[in-house]
Amino acid sequence: MSRALAEEATIQWYPGHMARAMRRLGEDMRAIDIVVEVADARVPLAGTNPVLARLAGKRPRLLVLTRAQLADPIATEAWLAYYAGCERAAIAVDAKDRGGAARLRLAVEALAAGRRSARAIVLGIPNAGKSTAINALAGRKVARAEDRAGVTRARQWFRIGDALEIMDSAGILAPKIETAQAQWKLALVGAVPRARFDPEDVAARFARWREETYPAAGIPNLDTFAQSRGFVRRGTMVDTHNAAWAFLKEFGEGKFGRMTLEEPPQL
Repeated sequence: MSRALAEEATIQWYPGHMARAMRRLGEDMRAIDIVVEVADARVPLAGTNPVLARLAGKRPRLLVLTRAQLADPIATEAWLAYYAGCERAAIAVDAKDRGGAARLRLAVEALAAGRRSARAIVLGIPNAGKSTAINALAGRKVARAEDRAGVTRARQWFRIGDALEIMDSAGILAPKIETAQAQWKLALVGAVPRARFDPEDVAARFARWREETYPAAGIPNLDTFAQSRGFVRRGTMVDTHNAAWAFLKEFGEGKFGRMTLEEPPQL
């Protein structure tokens, strides 16, 4: 299939380890008391997998919007209000910040209150920040965390204090990402491996969205960005491909400002 995110195309990235992990989750859930779902605060809708929510059943759940420091704070408050209206427990944190880590621990401990011991599982799509959240809960680096999709492949157990164990799991996307909007947003926040999309196409779609949503943000278009960063060959030819990768990297680092790519639905 074409690497470009054509309007009618879908990114199909559901490798074998994801399929196996999804099958195994059903078995693992029998030993789980609490479900912690992690989503990037910039894509609260596209960044969740509905199948994971269904697997949680009636167990106590907490939705953790990670990377809150990169999201629009007004939009984050709107999303938290939306979840409150749906009677769904949710918090937004910068899990690398000491204060954010403390708030996360308190929220998970509140779900475990009244139990002599509890087992929790941390779920989410690839590169949502699951390992960073687990490290925040543990108060030390116990899980491998990288800013790219597909790092965690196998389930791992970590003990958090005397009464709580936490399972890390592989990031699992929905088998099919249905809409072009969801496709480029997930690619932009690093939920899809680089080999599965065209960075110029993603940058162009982001630029069109930004012009409509944040017209005063002052974010350069790709050509301007490429020239300002020196992505020029033979004096005049602009290297837009490599510039696009740099553009996406700077977005991921928050260098274009705090942005949320989705608005909450109307209740």
